[in-house]
Amino acid sequence: MPDQPHHSQIEIERKYDVDAEAQHPPLVGVGAVAVQGEPEHNELVATYFDTADLTLAHNRTAVRIRRGGHDAGWHVKEPADEGRTELHWPLTDDDEPPTQLRHHLRHLIGDEPLVPIARVTNQRDSVLLQDAAGFEVAELTDDHVRSENLRSGGTQEWREWEVELLGGAPDTRERRNALLDEIEERLLAAGARPSESSSKLQRALGL
Repeated sequence: MPDQPHHSQIEIERKYDVDAEAQHPPLVGVGAVAVQGEPEHNELVATYFDTADLTLAHNRTAVRIRRGGHDAGWHVKEPADEGRTELHWPLTDDDEPPTQLRHHLRHLIGDEPLVPIARVTNQRDSVLLQDAAGFEVAELTDDHVRSENLRSGGTQEWREWEVELLGGAPDTRERRNALLDEIEERLLAAGARPSESSSKLQRALGL
């Protein structure tokens, strides 16, 4: 069926607030990282949806349609034992959530309508971190973000770095945390600060 999610993944990441003048530190030599690629730029525009009383947000779940970048489409992010589970459906021509996406969330929202609550426009520079064999260990992104709260009309702008583990990351939770800790040490030394918000949506809504 076309509405079935075409894939899902576990998202393990850390986010950092940074000032305008901050520069990426070299990360080669951290854990298994042997190659730090050149930045790739994308503009990502995401519209987030929820019920009128923010049922999904209160259950640490997010729904968005994102245009731009390699994973454009409909996304559902929900809590997992480690990180978050992210489900993907293909991009649609309109902003009507796919039937199976709604079905997946029925236990939370029943038949309540999903309405746009926030829009996030992100100028993103992505850098791949690879090991010596060419496997992708992590991605470091430099995000210049503008958010619109579609409920209140408020806007915000900020810059953040995000580190997300990829398929070549260590195969145990302990080693994954150790790698993230090593990367974090370098980022903090370069002026980064652990983000006060767990997601761009939370920040956009002021939650």
